[in-house]
Amino acid sequence: MSDRPTPGERLDDPVELTVWRHLLSALTEEMGVVLGRAAFSPNIKERRDFSCALFEPGGEMVAHAAHIPVHLGATPLSVAAARAALDLGPGDVAILNDPFAGGTHLPDLTSVEAVFDERGERLLGLVAVRAHHADVGGERPGSMPLTDHIDAEGVRLPPTLVQRAGAPVGAAIEAFANASRDPAERRGDLEAQLAASRAGAARLRSLADRFGEARLDAALQGLVAHAGRAMRATLRALPDGRFEARDWLDDDGRGHGPLELHLALTLEGERATLDFRGSADACEGPLNAVRAIVVSATLYALRLLTDDDVPDSSGLLEPVEILTRPGSILDARHPSPVAGGNVETSQRVVDLILAALAGALPGEIPAQSQGTMNNVLMGGSRPHPWAYYETLGGGAGAGPGRAGASAVHSHMTNTLNTPIEVIEHTTPLRVLAYRLRRGSGGAGARPGGEGLVRGYLALEPTEVTLVGERRERAPAGAAGGGAGLPGAERIVRAGGRKEALPAKCEVRLEPGDALWIETPGGGGHGVPEP
Repeated sequence: MSDRPTPGERLDDPVELTVWRHLLSALTEEMGVVLGRAAFSPNIKERRDFSCALFEPGGEMVAHAAHIPVHLGATPLSVAAARAALDLGPGDVAILNDPFAGGTHLPDLTSVEAVFDERGERLLGLVAVRAHHADVGGERPGSMPLTDHIDAEGVRLPPTLVQRAGAPVGAAIEAFANASRDPAERRGDLEAQLAASRAGAARLRSLADRFGEARLDAALQGLVAHAGRAMRATLRALPDGRFEARDWLDDDGRGHGPLELHLALTLEGERATLDFRGSADACEGPLNAVRAIVVSATLYALRLLTDDDVPDSSGLLEPVEILTRPGSILDARHPSPVAGGNVETSQRVVDLILAALAGALPGEIPAQSQGTMNNVLMGGSRPHPWAYYETLGGGAGAGPGRAGASAVHSHMTNTLNTPIEVIEHTTPLRVLAYRLRRGSGGAGARPGGEGLVRGYLALEPTEVTLVGERRERAPAGAAGGGAGLPGAERIVRAGGRKEALPAKCEVRLEPGDALWIETPGGGGHGVPEP
């Protein structure tokens, strides 16, 4: 690489920045490998419901692995909250999940470690790991009840030291683990997070040793600045104007809905303003989102407009202003419940932003994807206390040059499926079916992707919580394409009686009862051929 920079200098050479981008992305990917291999729960080990990121000393995100979009855009707020609350020294690690103090929803636990040089004198950067824990207490297994108060959703942790000077803080670890229905699994998953953090810290120190601390710092600052330049160039290429969009959530899970979301997008030169203040007030049920979710969705949606080789850093939002209204459904305040805001409202915010962008880029924005994560939460007490969580794929929207993919996670989620063998090995459930939902994709010159069908048979008494969307309003097509089919769910009781279910519900399965879920298809693009 080129001559050593002076302290505080920023790299601008595009070739060297590309090398650094890959080096630092590999660091975060390595963290993810450690976490996935060491974790206990299927949700983290198999579904890979986690994200890892690297931050420069000032707290700006520099790189992240290709993990979960809803995590990554929000993680910088967790890092900022941890740094504001705690003076993180060498070997210190903080954890937090409080949505009103840097978190998003309670199952997503974030660890933050400040990485110092070998002498413990100079801060090189920070590493963060966010993982969705399958249960953190609360009223229902899986910790996403259809409640009206945040306290019913589980244990809520402000920034808390879980490791001090390299030594575990046992009381903090046990307090978090014991709040769960499966303390051993929670403890194991948390230890896996800490192992991933150590791996990232060690790799960052090795890069500092290899290239020098000044060169590393210059690269970190350079990547953030490069992302900002790239976003400004992207916005400059868009037409100036004000573009509005509206969309609706089906309901809040407590009988209230539809819930309107509104966006006024203003493009002016190389800047963008996204004004969400016209959205509905916070709702009674858990579909509220904290501001971090809106920031995350905005980062994701605007990132779709840039080139693939642009760094995934906080610099992407440097020329972007995001306006939310405190107390609204997109800027919820205590004590609003928020479990579904992270998983469902985030998807609708992406749909909203893409709809507004379609006004600026007519014909270029794809049809709507399934628009939901189809959250399935189950648990019980036999043969031992257990809790299980998964999300289900569906149809992706077709675009100007391609048909929609089938049975995939889209937009704000990027997890894998849980293998049938793992479900049946770790829970008292049997999987009856797992197949494409034929005919669910929207018609079009390029058809939308198909949803899927998943059937579960209860072998023991099982408590179920479902949190889904796009059951009342189907994913829309684009450019004359048809809508995808909305989702549906039902129970077939052991005696054969069928019960249709709403997308958000809490039910009990007895042994022999079967739960069937059909996920939405994606919208089609272009007028279908006659």
